[in-house]
Amino acid sequence: MAQNWNPSSWRHKPIQQVPEYPDKAALAATEAQLATYPPLVFAGEARRLKKALANVSEGKGFLLQGGDCAESFAEHGADTIRDFFRAFLQMAVVLTFGAQLPVVKVGRIAGQFAKPRSSAFEKQGDQTLLTYRGDIVNGTEFTEESRTPNPERQIMAYRQSAATLNLLRAFAMGGYANLENVHQWMLGFVKDSPQGERYRKLADRISETMDFMKAVGITADNNPSLRETDFFTSHEALLLGYEEALTRVDSTSGDWYATSGHMIWIGDRTRQVDHAHVEYFRGIKNPIGLKCGPSLTPDNLIELIDVLNPANEAGRLTLICRFGHDKVAESLPKLIRAVEREGRKVVWSCDPMHGNTITLNNYKTRPFERILSEVESFFQIHRAEGTHPGGIHIEMTGKDVTECTGGARAVTADDLQDRYHTHCDPRLNADQALELAFLLAERMKGGRDEKRLAANG
Repeated sequence: MAQNWNPSSWRHKPIQQVPEYPDKAALAATEAQLATYPPLVFAGEARRLKKALANVSEGKGFLLQGGDCAESFAEHGADTIRDFFRAFLQMAVVLTFGAQLPVVKVGRIAGQFAKPRSSAFEKQGDQTLLTYRGDIVNGTEFTEESRTPNPERQIMAYRQSAATLNLLRAFAMGGYANLENVHQWMLGFVKDSPQGERYRKLADRISETMDFMKAVGITADNNPSLRETDFFTSHEALLLGYEEALTRVDSTSGDWYATSGHMIWIGDRTRQVDHAHVEYFRGIKNPIGLKCGPSLTPDNLIELIDVLNPANEAGRLTLICRFGHDKVAESLPKLIRAVEREGRKVVWSCDPMHGNTITLNNYKTRPFERILSEVESFFQIHRAEGTHPGGIHIEMTGKDVTECTGGARAVTADDLQDRYHTHCDPRLNADQALELAFLLAERMKGGRDEKRLAANG
């Protein structure tokens, strides 16, 4: 167990990005109530994810992490969850083929409710109110009542997370994830995409592989791994009172686990080494993530790694890099070299979303070409450094939204108003997300071919 740590020791540290609740008694009562609720996930599941991520850290796997910018109470429904899961599975199959490695599937779902904000207040006209911080804290409506932090929302978030997890487990284990289904969905995407011819070669090779497996008798009927899949949940653990209430001792190991999600991460705005979020994270045994932005220095990163993963345990820590397409070449190599020099075991993942946000026609958006550019740079830099580009971390939805510009269907600035549904940041729609997977798979396959040629002289 971490020295001088308990689930509430974070309360004695400075804290950033946490709302001020006007009714402290109501907040304490809510947290006490949550502490009596069943765990959302289990320690054994978190250990299984950590083991899979350990393989990623050793170059034997790839992490696909993605989902909503911020889940909402209003959009919670079976169709929304199904559409996301369907798009996510298609991405995973394409990336598995491109990388020729197992893909670890981790959703930003069933807990991704709280959002850090650059300003504590928002002004509209002559009125200034508290900023919207996610449905677990307050509402989107621009009224004083809606924007006042309400602890009852934490109960609603718990219940929605439980319902979402229930459906996800059914999808993952009940036949919906059958590889045959996912393959047919993927072929439908290729057929309908304006760039379909570009993706057809890769899709045909996947089809040939599926036909070969059938021919030698490997089917979903006799091989459970073809009809079931491991799927894990994750979120930014911003609201530490909620996290503490769901922090439980594992009866088999005696260790503390956050049971709000399999993997949780520290945001770029809350990674101060002597502050509350780092204090909370250092004591839990889950696999954890750390967002790394342009202001993070190599020395600061090593200091954080020493606090968060002192045993240098493989699979414990994922570094989620979010620099921006024009800053990644300057920022990433220095961090990689520091981690390599110190011999630290980490998963390197690319978040190409958060550093590439711009405003067009009064809408926040993210150009697809900038997202792709950052991912490409991330891979090129790792190849040059001789390290493993271990994953991607994206904000996406299974719906046909118009929030990010570009892609094969060429969403324009004028299109943004058509289906701009996000409550917070712009997300890739289902087609853009799958297109990104195909383009990334092409580059992964190219990298493997280069290695093979080099090995053969």
